[in-house]
Order: sequence, then structure tokens, then C-alpha cells
Amino acid sequence: MEHDHHNHKNHSHGDHCKHHQHKHAIAANPNIPAGADMVYTCPMHPQVRQKQPGNCPICGMTLEPETVSLDAGPDPELQDMTRRFWVSALLALPLAIFVMGAHFIPNLPHEWLNSPLTHWIELAVASPVVLWGGWPFFMRAVESVKHRSLNMFTLIALGTGVAYIYSLILTLFPEQVAQLAGGLELEVYFEAASVITALVLLGQVLELKARNQARNAMRALLDLAPKMARIIRPDGKEEDVHLAQVHQGDLLRVRPGEKVPVDGVVVEGHSSVDQSMVTGESVPVEKNPGDKVIGATLNNTGGFTMKAERVGDETMLSQIVDMVAKAQRSRAPIQRMADIVSGYFVPIVMLTAALTAGAWWIWGPEPKLAYAIVNAVAVLIIACPCALGLATPMSIIAGTGRGAHAGVLIKNAEALEIMEKVDTLIIDKTGTLTEGKPKLMEVVTMDGFEQNEVLKLVASLEKGSEHPLASAIVKGAEERGITLAAVQNFASITGQGVKGIIDGHSVALGNKALLQSLGIDFNALNTSAEQLRAKGQTAMFAAIDGKPAAVISVADPIKITTPEALKQLKAEGLRIVMLTGDSKATAEAVAEQLDIDEIEAEVSPDRKNEVVRELQAKGRKVAMAGDGVNDAPALAQAQVGIAMGTGTDVAMESAGVTLVKGDLIGIVRARRLSHATMRNIRQNLFFAFIYNALGVPVAAGILYPFFGLLLSPVIASAAMALSSVSVIANSLRLRNLKL
Repeated sequence: MEHDHHNHKNHSHGDHCKHHQHKHAIAANPNIPAGADMVYTCPMHPQVRQKQPGNCPICGMTLEPETVSLDAGPDPELQDMTRRFWVSALLALPLAIFVMGAHFIPNLPHEWLNSPLTHWIELAVASPVVLWGGWPFFMRAVESVKHRSLNMFTLIALGTGVAYIYSLILTLFPEQVAQLAGGLELEVYFEAASVITALVLLGQVLELKARNQARNAMRALLDLAPKMARIIRPDGKEEDVHLAQVHQGDLLRVRPGEKVPVDGVVVEGHSSVDQSMVTGESVPVEKNPGDKVIGATLNNTGGFTMKAERVGDETMLSQIVDMVAKAQRSRAPIQRMADIVSGYFVPIVMLTAALTAGAWWIWGPEPKLAYAIVNAVAVLIIACPCALGLATPMSIIAGTGRGAHAGVLIKNAEALEIMEKVDTLIIDKTGTLTEGKPKLMEVVTMDGFEQNEVLKLVASLEKGSEHPLASAIVKGAEERGITLAAVQNFASITGQGVKGIIDGHSVALGNKALLQSLGIDFNALNTSAEQLRAKGQTAMFAAIDGKPAAVISVADPIKITTPEALKQLKAEGLRIVMLTGDSKATAEAVAEQLDIDEIEAEVSPDRKNEVVRELQAKGRKVAMAGDGVNDAPALAQAQVGIAMGTGTDVAMESAGVTLVKGDLIGIVRARRLSHATMRNIRQNLFFAFIYNALGVPVAAGILYPFFGLLLSPVIASAAMALSSVSVIANSLRLRNLKL
């Protein structure tokens, strides 16, 4: 306990330091109004912190609250972006089909597509999409220019804005533009502006949904704590009070089946408490006076009185919530390639457009002004990332769909992206490597006793017991087709075991202390018990009619698929580390069976988180696989969190990947899926960029001096359509991927 306490002190001190830094950061920002409680920050740029909602001036991302509350309603920005997306998609899709399709319909007069009436129809459909749907992007682009931090939104606003304004002028003043163009045939680009806006809105909706799920994970954690506690007043009266009214030193009553309200120590009574969700111990833990209990854990059968020691945000559950929140905020998400490219691409495109206009103005044929404007606009329009907008989402949609069919649920693109780079896998034991439920393993009998007969008597006795291991023995006997008998004179002896009379036989089952109190020599059973414990099993002594009869063992069995999965992962060069809250003996036994070299047992939730951070500090790409609340902070901290679908909702919410079947073969499949999807995305980005890279110089007129060729709007539209078709067709290949 001293070790845990020491860790806690360090953790608290660290939090205090961070809290102090936060206060300092707020005080240093004159834009933050005094008296506001909520602080908003950017996940990509944690240095950006303010006391009102908004967007990050560096990357344009929505700022999110640092603290999580249970009473938070729906995310207003997600609702707003979803509404904008659906309206934009419903308008942009028919417009794109109409315009793009018209180029490929034989015998359709091109003049019809380029007629003033058609332009007005396109303007009416595209205006709500660009001006209303894309309004947030224009605002973010303005912010990016103001803060001299060009990003994807700058490029999107520039491309869609130029395409829309150019097309608007062409629609409003067709005769003047035609005169200025000196007979050049010009085309509007309303459909390009609309499609790009709708695609970017889709990306925003998917991103906001993923971040909302991460916040829901923390709300689910907070929700684990009971809302009420039964307090014992100094005069002995008891009453139910809200958890917020519980203070350090209060006496609390915990009844059978209730959750422990706060962290504290048992003062009176005894019970067994299921701590698996918080500590990872596979077997419920006996609690007697003087033993520590943890808030939000489940009391099984006995009742007890406890003294509150850590309440409010000092409880272990609150610290776990805090750790998950910090891990999610501190993890620097990989910058999307499109954003990185935008930083260079935007100024290059603008410079190219300016040079194009200048070159045509100085050296171009008459009408010089028309050629200068048309070609400069062509450069800006063809640079618009239509296929680039599809490149990543299409692969992710196809890849995640294929993963879902194979039982691998991917929550966000980031997890899928990093999975291929992972070189270290940390695995929780209980519920991940093992089944997570105690099971009857062995019945080792002494001479003169028959195995099934002993099991019948012991299971019949345990049927009357409320001990958590009793159900494993009863179920084991029933699975072997043994019919149980009635028990007489049943007695449960606290901290020792149970005894009773069955079919005229006196039967006892428990630990050494029970057999000693009955005057039975247990030495003959010791060797077998030690051998079973060495395998990581919990051994109990059985005595029949005053004689030592058998050793019964219960354990958490290893999943059938675990050995093969670990073998495949090791073959890929992954470093395997096992962390567990279970005892050292049990952990070592499991590690030996599975040939795992690196283990750490009896670890607390913050220690799991610490191990992940230590490995990351050494430059390792870490994946963490777990299934309990105690794994949530480490799942959030790791580059990729992998949750078992058979585990808790909190673990699944904290993780980027969920394995539906709850076995490690799913990790092997997730790695294959990641490799294939990322390869597909790189191919798509190549297809998207190759058209832009080739198109920009042609649009600028590089071929004109040699061949007299300019980029026709029809060819530009066809090239844009072809790049999008290439990206979609390539992405759909992932649906047939073998996992």
C-alpha cells in the first residue's frame, strides 16, 4: 500500500503542477474573461487554451472542453455540421451528376450546357451549398490568414471561393465577360465548388463524431459511480445522501449488491467485492475490517460499514477519468497529409496563379487581359482538391467496412493509420489473454476417494455458498453431468470456508485455517496445492468425514485463440508486454504458458498508464489491448487502444479499435487491415495529386508556346471526374481484402 500511496502522491503533485501551469496560461491570456469556469483547448495544439468555444487559430479544428460533466447535452457543432452536410449533399450530388454526366452524353449540344439558363439553375443550386454550407470554412480560412498559419481550410476556401465568384461573374455579366474574353468560350464551376464543400463537411462530421465518442467514454466512467450513499450519523441514525454530501471520515453503510460509494476502509463486517473493472483482479476480493475498498466497485453478498477516506475528485475513479482526459488531449494526432501539403501547396498555387496572370499580361496574345484572367483562374480551380477530398475518406470507409465484417471495429482513421507502425503491444491479462471468468480446473483426489463423488459433495456444499468461487465449482460439476444433492447443517465460516452434511457425509471446503479448526491434517494435500498454484490456479482443500480428500482448483483459463495470435504477432516483430492487476504468481504462470518474457503484476491503473508513457518516451509505437475500466487510461494514452468486445463499454469507448469476438486474432487482422488501407490511401493520394501536378502547369499555359494548347474547361472537368473515379475504384478494392 505504501508503494501505491507514493504513486498517488507523485500523481497528485504532477496534477498540481499542471494545474498551476494552466492557471498561469489563462491569466496570461487577456482575451479570456474573468469568472468563466470551462476551459477549451485544441487536441492538436494544446498551447491554444481559452474560456469560450471556438476554433483553433493554427489548424482550424474545433476547440473542446478540458473537463467533462455528466449533464452535458448533445454537441451543438456536430448537430450544426451534420445539418449543413445533409443539405449540401442533397443539392451538390444532383448538380455534379447533371454537369459531369452532360460531358459524356453523345449528341448533346455543348451550347445547351453552357447556356445562360443552365448557369442560373446551377447558381441557384450551388449558392446555399457554398455560402451557407461552406461558411464555417471561409471563417476558418480568414482566421488562418490572420494568424499566418495556412491550412487545409485556406486551400478549400480559396478553391471554392474563386470557383464560385468566377462562375457568379460569368453568370451575372455574360456579355461583358464574353467581350473581355475576345471570343474565348468560358465555363462555370459551380458543381466543383459544391462537391468540394459537401465532401469537406462529411470529413468534419466524421471527425466530430469520433471526438464526441471519446468524451462519452469519460462520461461513462463518471457514470459508474453510484449517485447516493447511505451515511451513518453520530447518533446512529442512517440516511441516504447524495454522493457530493459525503466527506472524508464519514461512516457509510454498504449493503449486498450495492456499489461502494467512495474510496475508504472497512470498519465493521465482511464481504467479497468484485474489483475486476477497476483493478483487473480476476477473482472477487475478500474484505474484512482494516481492508481498503475502492469507489464504484461492486459489493457482492455481505454487508459492511466503511470509513470514507478519498472523496470527490480524489477517488481512484476520478483519477482514472482525469488520466483518460489528459491522455486524449496530450496525444498529438497525426497531421493529415492534406494539411501538411496545404501549408506548402497554398502559397505555391497562389504564386503560380499570379505568375500566370503576369506572364499572359506581358507576353500573351490579344486580348491579353482575358487570357491573363482565364488562365490564372484555371490554375486556382484545377488546384482545388476534389479527388484529394475523396482519397482518404473513401479508403477509410471501405477499409472500416471490411474490418467490421471480420469483427474488427475501427473507431477513427488515426487508429487505422498508426496500427501498421506499432512495434510494441501491451496486453492486459484478465479478459484479454484469459476468459475473465473463474472456471473449475482440476480435482486432485487422495487415495480412497473417487473424483466425481468428491466433486458431487463439494459442489452440493458450494451451492449454498455465496462465495464468488462457489459458482465456478457448481457450474463445473453441472458441465460434467453431476446431479447435486441437498445440504444439511450448512455453515459459512468467515475467512475460512464452508461446511455441512450431504448424503450422511460431513463435508468441508476452504483454506488451511478451516481444516486446522476442524483438527484435520492437511499436509498430505500441500504438494498438490503448490503444484496447482504454480500454474496460476486458486487451490482449495476438501475434507470428507474428517479426512483430507482432495484439492479443488479454480482459475481464469487462457482463451483458445491466444497462443496462435501471440505467435503470429511475435513473427511480425512485435514486442509483447503483459500488465495485470492480478497476483505475481498467477501472472508468471500465464506468462510461462504463453512464452511472454516481459510481465508486470499487481499494477494499478495509473501504473499501466505510466508504462505506456515510458515506452513512448523511448520512441516506441505502443498499442494497448485491454477490457476493463482499469485499462481505460492506458488505452487512451497508447497510440492505438484495442478493446475486447466482451469487455466494458468504457474500455471500448476509450479505444480506437474494438475486437468484437474479444480474442487476439483480431489484432493480427487489424494489422493486415491497417497495412492494406494505408497502402490504398497512398495510392489514392498519388492519383489525386498527379492530376493536380500535371494540370496546374497545363492550366498556366505551359504548352501554349509550343503547341498552341490551352486547358479547355471540358477537359478540366473530365480530368477532375477521372481522378475521382480512379480514387473510388481503387478504394473499393479493399472490400475484397483477405484478413
